[in-house]
Amino acid sequence: MAAGQINEVALQIPQFQDVLAARDRTAGHIHRTPVLTSRMLDELSGAELFFKCENLQKAGAFKARGAANAVFGLSDAAAARGVATHSSGNHGSCLAWAAGRRGIPCTVVMPHSAPQAKKDAVLGYGARLVECEPSTSSREAVFAGVLAGTGADFIHPYNDPRVIAGQGTCALELADQVSGLDAVIAPIGGGGMISGTCLTLSQIAPAVRIYAAEPEQADDACRSLKAGRIIADDAPQTIADGLKVPLKELTWHFVQRHVTDILTVSEEEIVAAMLLIWKRLKIVMEPSSAVPLAAVLKHKNLFAGQRLGIIITGGNVDLTRLPWMQKGLP
Repeated sequence: MAAGQINEVALQIPQFQDVLAARDRTAGHIHRTPVLTSRMLDELSGAELFFKCENLQKAGAFKARGAANAVFGLSDAAAARGVATHSSGNHGSCLAWAAGRRGIPCTVVMPHSAPQAKKDAVLGYGARLVECEPSTSSREAVFAGVLAGTGADFIHPYNDPRVIAGQGTCALELADQVSGLDAVIAPIGGGGMISGTCLTLSQIAPAVRIYAAEPEQADDACRSLKAGRIIADDAPQTIADGLKVPLKELTWHFVQRHVTDILTVSEEEIVAAMLLIWKRLKIVMEPSSAVPLAAVLKHKNLFAGQRLGIIITGGNVDLTRLPWMQKGLP
C-alpha cells in the first residue's frame, strides 16, 4: 500500500446504500428541513442561492442526522451500555437528544469554552457533561478516561461511518428539493457534513461540484487539501466554534477525492455574512453556518450565474453574546 493511501476495509468506508438505510432508519426522528431563498442575496452574490436550513433540524443542527442513525442502529445489548462522545458542541447535544429518544445513557466530553447554549442542551436532554480544555488533544485524552469507565459505544463526531451516512441524508433531501444545482457548499471542520455530501452527490449527481468553506484562522483542511495529507491544528482560535477540529482518516477519504476546493474567509467576513443571513432570511444560525455564504460573497466570480446549494449547518448560538455585539457592527 502506497504511503498515505487509506485502508478502506479497515476504516469501513460508508457506501451510498448506507445513506439510504440511514434515511429509512431515521425517518420519524428527524426533520426534512426547508430550503429558503432570498432575491436580495441572489443579487448580492450574482448567483441563485438555495439555503438548506439544518439550523431548523432536531436539536438545532445537522448532526442530529448522524447521531440518530448511529443510536438507532445499535443492537439492544449495545444500546443498554449507552453512548459517549467528545464534541465542540452540536454533536454532543444531538447525541444526547438521540440517546434520550431511545432512553439510553449518554456522556459528552466538551470544552469548557463551548457556548453555554450547547452545554445547556446536553444537560437538558439528560446526558452527563464532562468538561475539558479547549484543544483536540485534551478532548481526546479526557474522553479516553470517560470511555474506559463506562463501556459505552463511542460515536465519534465525524470519523464514524454511521455518522457520515447519516449526514449524507441532508444532500439527499437537497437534491430532491432543488433541481439543476451546479454546486453545493458547506462549512468544514472535521468534515462530517462534507463527507456525507460527497458520498451522496458523487452517486446521484456526480456533475455537481462540492466546495467547503473554512475560517482563515482554522484553515487546516484547506492546507491539508493543498498538501495532499492531513494537517491537524490542535487548538485554533475562531468565532466559528464548530469548525475547530481537524480532519480524520474517514473524512479525508472523501475530501481528497471529491471536494473541488476549500475556500477560506476572515473572522470579519464570517460575522458580516452571519448578520446578513439573520437580517434577510430571518433565521437564527451560528457563526460556523455563515462561513459558506461569506466564501460565496468573497468569490463571486467563481459562482456567478450558477445555482448554488448552501448548507446552513446549525442554529445553536448564545443569544446574549452575538458576535456583532462584540464586533461593533450595526
